[in-house]
Amino acid sequence: MAADRKDEMEAILKAQREAFTAARPEDMSVRKDRINRAISLLVDHGEALCKAMSDDFGNRSPDQSMMTDIVGSVNFGKYCLKNMDKWSKSEKRKVQFPLGLLGAKAELRYEPKGVIGILSPWNFPVQLSFNPLMQVLSAGNRAMIKPSEFTEATSALMAELVDKYFAQDEVAVITGSPEIAQAFSSLQFDHLVFTGSTATGRRVMEAAGRNLVPVTLELGGKSPVVLGRSADFDKAGERIAMGKMLNAGQICLAPDYMVVPEESEDAAIAGVTKGAEAMYPTLLDNDDYASVVTDRHFDRLQGMVADAKEKGADIIEVNPADEDFSSSNGRKMPLTILRNVTDDMAAMQEEIFGPVLPVKTYSAVDEAIDYINENDRPLGLYYFGEDAGERERVLKKTVSGGVTVNDVIFHVSMDDLPFGGVGPSGIGSYHGPEGFKEFSHARSVYSQPKMDIAKLAGFKPPYGKATKKAIATQLKK
Repeated sequence: MAADRKDEMEAILKAQREAFTAARPEDMSVRKDRINRAISLLVDHGEALCKAMSDDFGNRSPDQSMMTDIVGSVNFGKYCLKNMDKWSKSEKRKVQFPLGLLGAKAELRYEPKGVIGILSPWNFPVQLSFNPLMQVLSAGNRAMIKPSEFTEATSALMAELVDKYFAQDEVAVITGSPEIAQAFSSLQFDHLVFTGSTATGRRVMEAAGRNLVPVTLELGGKSPVVLGRSADFDKAGERIAMGKMLNAGQICLAPDYMVVPEESEDAAIAGVTKGAEAMYPTLLDNDDYASVVTDRHFDRLQGMVADAKEKGADIIEVNPADEDFSSSNGRKMPLTILRNVTDDMAAMQEEIFGPVLPVKTYSAVDEAIDYINENDRPLGLYYFGEDAGERERVLKKTVSGGVTVNDVIFHVSMDDLPFGGVGPSGIGSYHGPEGFKEFSHARSVYSQPKMDIAKLAGFKPPYGKATKKAIATQLKK
């Protein structure tokens, strides 16, 4: 079965590459038409896609899905339409003196790569398929998308809709099992985009590497929140709670743990607790609060909390209505704050990806900086406070994919900023002009003048006095 699907995928890839080659050079209007069709697909069928996402999760707010997956992707498509003419212009580059005076020219052209594979995850299944797609299309490429098997209904609907709005040699969606995803990642793409866990990212990169396929890896990790002593703990707590409870914490950029001044630990936890209670006064029957996506993920999170408790952590469940979660089979989990955590706990070793929030303390902010630097470089870093000097110290002494100051997650929603990780949290980026360049080949073009430049520069054998003179000239300090 998997072998048959591999043959099917290879046939689609071959058809897309042949169509790409035959159509070159494609006018910008063709690229814009594809983006407009992608936007129309989302606008026309947004409600159906939101329902499918809720079905896949067990419960997921249609309003949340509409904002994050539909509106976010539509707006990013509009951003690409507005900027792609500028992005695609060739750049003049300098040539060495005196070649310019003699008529030599150099330029850099941003040209489409060909066929790009997109391996998208389950947590924002539409956004993380269509956002990269918008920029892949803006750069003039064809695309094959393999969405997650965890969001089966959403993936099936996306495949059905893409088939209506695009020819298969433009954009195609491949659904199926992890084995299909593995086969997909081993195809001879011209570029491969993967969004998901660091562990899976390593396997994707290994498979792509066998074919020397360049990759963009959007991974995750443990994104820290540093609260300075000058932070407004109530305001910060509300914003942290919002970021941690959105999609029930199933976000690659969710605040993974807090590092707070030791004398303000109670105030910081109280701020998060009050924020959570205000936004989610109830949880079990609250359509605004998402379920954990599968039983396996739910059990993993429960095990993480149990492990922390066994090793000495204090467990604070934020359960405003005192609901009985043990009698529910809906995979809903209250925000669970962990105090007195230690590094041997699973919650401090693994990306949490759910509504669990460990809290560490520091006496001096450099302790927080050192802890961040001792661990893998995170996808996001968050600083709360009004002390500009301390803020800059935290930013300049740490390394992360991106930063949001006085909030969490928001940097990813800035269309003009590149989004990506560093090291274990990712390779490459998209969004912004950088994303267009990521999915383009930067092609150098040098035009030689009629004059015999090689002879003039002493490069042409037989070497002699002109060669020695040219070398001596070049070596002058």
